[in-house]
Amino acid sequence: MGAGKTSVLGEASDLLALRQIAHAAIDVDALGLAHLPSGACNDAVMYSNLRSVCKNYADLGVQRFLLARALEDRAQLELCCEIVPATNTVVCRLTAGIAAMKQRVQMRETGVSQLEYVARVEKLNAILDRARLEDFSVMNENRSLTEVALEMLIKAGWISK
Repeated sequence: MGAGKTSVLGEASDLLALRQIAHAAIDVDALGLAHLPSGACNDAVMYSNLRSVCKNYADLGVQRFLLARALEDRAQLELCCEIVPATNTVVCRLTAGIAAMKQRVQMRETGVSQLEYVARVEKLNAILDRARLEDFSVMNENRSLTEVALEMLIKAGWISK
């Protein structure tokens, strides 16, 4: 939270579009924003929605998928790999200092859950430190969004300088 996943996703998508590289950019968390009357698990619905969205894009010929999601354990990564119709999966972890991430979350989340979200920053960062699921990381602090997105796409092998 606060590392800039959604912002970098948007910028990376714009950079790919400028290069005429077909792709889909999906904020996975947004696919699970709901409070369900059945009490169903939002993660299950989110991943079901991801499956549908990916299928729709794949049916249109999309073969590259950019996903924004904090993967907390290997099971989540494996589920994403199973769902997304891609032949090569690369995981990038965006990093920033705890203070910067907390400040971003505090500025972005101005509603009733603000304190909960700000408190979650450190906890999630520790979970991601332990999980170590990334193939590489990119620092997203004191740099332009374009620089961060370019570095990510280059390290992922999607573009060259």
